[in-house]
Amino acid sequence: MSDDHIQRHDPLIVLSRSPLKMHIEIEREKGENAVESGYVLAGYRVATRADRHDWQDVGLAGPGLVSMSDCMVDLVPVDPDGWDDWFAGPQEAVIAHEHAGRPGLHVLGVGFAAADVPGVLADIADGGWDTSAGSLPERLARGERFPSPGGRRLGFELVGFDSGGWHTWTCIGGLVAAVRQATGVQPGPWGLIQDEQDARRAAQWLTDSGLGDPKVFRWAAALLTDAARSD
Repeated sequence: MSDDHIQRHDPLIVLSRSPLKMHIEIEREKGENAVESGYVLAGYRVATRADRHDWQDVGLAGPGLVSMSDCMVDLVPVDPDGWDDWFAGPQEAVIAHEHAGRPGLHVLGVGFAAADVPGVLADIADGGWDTSAGSLPERLARGERFPSPGGRRLGFELVGFDSGGWHTWTCIGGLVAAVRQATGVQPGPWGLIQDEQDARRAAQWLTDSGLGDPKVFRWAAALLTDAARSD
């Protein structure tokens, strides 16, 4: 089969002077990872999974709900003082996971769209945590690409920062139902939104609605990945 025939029948393939096989692989990889382009690393959390509580939306698929929010899950801290529960890389998070000696933990990678980072950093700074303190805000400001190779994409969670912690849309009563009614967007497997554009549209609607007030004023769609196999 000629190169011209391949080019006419596969729009993902763009011929160049590079070896054809290499170029095909590059273009296919771009297509598979398009959703993650433009995301930056927040960090890694070692977290439990959660069961749906009676006060939460009945549409949540439980048990085994995934969340980056300590409203929903228990987190392993980085240091003995427990003030920081954001790990810088997957390796140290995996080590903490192994040393914790607790069943049901998993390593969760978290990233935000680059376009959302200024707003997220502003909310974090309002809470008294700026880039000079290192950890989460410093990584977001640095703009390291996310996700890292090997992370399994789980979906998107709508979250907002408040007084040193993170709320999720599933921990504030009525938000899941309100978003579903207004936008048609609803959580899927693990309680996460699977489509990026749906997640970003829902986050914008929540922000504009003011329904998270007074806990959260600005919502963002966090991309979550499973960075290591859970127990």
